[in-house]
Amino acid sequence: MASPTLLRLVPAHDEPIGGLLTQRAFPTGALPDLNPFLFLNHHGPQTYGPNNPGLPFGPHPHKGFETLTFIEEGLLAHRDSTGGSHVSGPGGVQWMTAGSGIVHTEVSPEEFKRDGGPCHLLQLWMNLPAAHKSVAPNYHSLEPHGLAVAEGVGWRLEVISGITEVRGQTVEGPVDSLTGLFTSRLKLSAGATFTFRMPPGRTLLAYPASGAIRCGDATLKPFATPVFDRDGGDLILEALEDSMMLLCHGDPIAEPVVSYGPFVMNTEAEIHTAFAEFRAGKYGHVE
Repeated sequence: MASPTLLRLVPAHDEPIGGLLTQRAFPTGALPDLNPFLFLNHHGPQTYGPNNPGLPFGPHPHKGFETLTFIEEGLLAHRDSTGGSHVSGPGGVQWMTAGSGIVHTEVSPEEFKRDGGPCHLLQLWMNLPAAHKSVAPNYHSLEPHGLAVAEGVGWRLEVISGITEVRGQTVEGPVDSLTGLFTSRLKLSAGATFTFRMPPGRTLLAYPASGAIRCGDATLKPFATPVFDRDGGDLILEALEDSMMLLCHGDPIAEPVVSYGPFVMNTEAEIHTAFAEFRAGKYGHVE
């Protein structure tokens, strides 16, 4: 079977947020999105010292899309206006459906601010079609033991949503995606080879968060986003060193996208409505 064709590698933009090292994988001028994936920020890796201010993401709203946050190192404390609350540790993930509107915080717990430590996070935004932009907001937090896992010699696939078959192992993630997204974290040991069957017609997000991975004639490394065609086939990955990759795919959403700040809708009028709703307190509050 043919392999997905790597069309180009798009460098991330350096966009620090306060003291948090941040590389914006997309959107950038060269890569507006990877429909249905809208946004990917790569925070760290870095080490905070004792008595630090922690992560800078105090209360803020969202509407019209979903977020998936990968915690690779450090601690991330989430609270939201639906009552969701959790502190995730290394290897955890947080999935939030903003839907019709939510307010949340993503900050460091007090012990991290007091003691410091390593920090490495990635946050992915995933679009919702118009039919789902008004669903009730929701939140899931999953620690490593709550993820669905397939593994073999030198590789481990941790599935969050969707279903796949890998080397005779069928694995289905615990999160039921509204749009049928497949989302996962792939860990590879140096020298390991992994083959992933990519369905045709879907957008592939294969973003390396650490290490170095050979894919055809290219070497995939952090802070550059590979863009593939949608022909599908066997994606063959060879780890040149211990590596981790976000491995996701989804159907493109054939609708207009109008985004402004924390809202992603289909029209400018809907963006204005979202701001008015937030100012009126309709998304709730987080203390």
